[in-house]
Amino acid sequence: MEIKGNVTEFILFGLSDDPNTQIFCFIFFFFCYISLLTGNLVILISIHFSHLFNQPMYYFLSHLSSVDIYYTSSVTPKLIQNLLTKRKTISYDYCLFQVFSMHFFGSIEVFILTAMALDRYVAICKPLHYMVIMSRKKCNLLVLVAWAGGAAHSFPQLSMTLKLPFCGPNEIDHYFCDIFPLLKIACTDTYMSGVLVVLNSGIIVLVIFVILSVSYAIILWTLRTHSAEGRRKALSTCGSHFTVVVLFFVPAIFSYVRPPTTYSEDKVFALFYTIIAPMFNPLIYTLRNTEMKNAMRKVWYQKILGKENLNQLH
Repeated sequence: MEIKGNVTEFILFGLSDDPNTQIFCFIFFFFCYISLLTGNLVILISIHFSHLFNQPMYYFLSHLSSVDIYYTSSVTPKLIQNLLTKRKTISYDYCLFQVFSMHFFGSIEVFILTAMALDRYVAICKPLHYMVIMSRKKCNLLVLVAWAGGAAHSFPQLSMTLKLPFCGPNEIDHYFCDIFPLLKIACTDTYMSGVLVVLNSGIIVLVIFVILSVSYAIILWTLRTHSAEGRRKALSTCGSHFTVVVLFFVPAIFSYVRPPTTYSEDKVFALFYTIIAPMFNPLIYTLRNTEMKNAMRKVWYQKILGKENLNQLH
């Protein structure tokens, strides 16, 4: 990969300079990452080995869990590693990899959350047409569109970053490489590049969030005519979905829908959409979801029981 300027690596400021804070952050984010991997893998396996895989909502949820693993793994291991070192460096190539993977998997997550909202809208507002509209063929098409949308969003961002010359300071006031911090240290006028980032990332996130909010408002309005039990079940599912949407979209909107510059609060808000939201997704989708909990018990009980029987045979 061609290096623009004389910079071969960057120095990340990380989350804090205080040694005690760094130790606390290391323990906390190490626990978060292990919880994230465990929770999403449990959901992924439970759905794939149960009847839920044939249901559109859980089919999308399995894709969301796999994307969460890829998405967070592009940032969190490096963050955890740097919390144990005094000089927090990242190579030029890995920095560009983070820029690409964050926007690629992040935008896929946005589109999958949109597909999940569409699924709930059709299930509640057009129940008689649900199986036709949300057939497996159309669900596969929506997932394909999500991946294609991720590529269409991330490759221009990567191309823009590749063209940036770095010949001066190589210190990034963040815990991972993102476009705004890189624009700040590039030795060229980056105003128009910043505007393009806002248009490509910020406006898309904002528009999709507004569309999702309107769809959930329509769902709530439609639920007036449902029975008390139907409202309870629908609100439980939609409440989980909207909680995930808020945890992911609101910090992302703050990070990208604004003048193209950097703020000290960026790192805190980035923690929500890179680590906190993906970690809480498994809990949010399972704690109030009876179908998911039953499927998990059945799948893991069968696996444990099958292993015990196998041990007895030996």
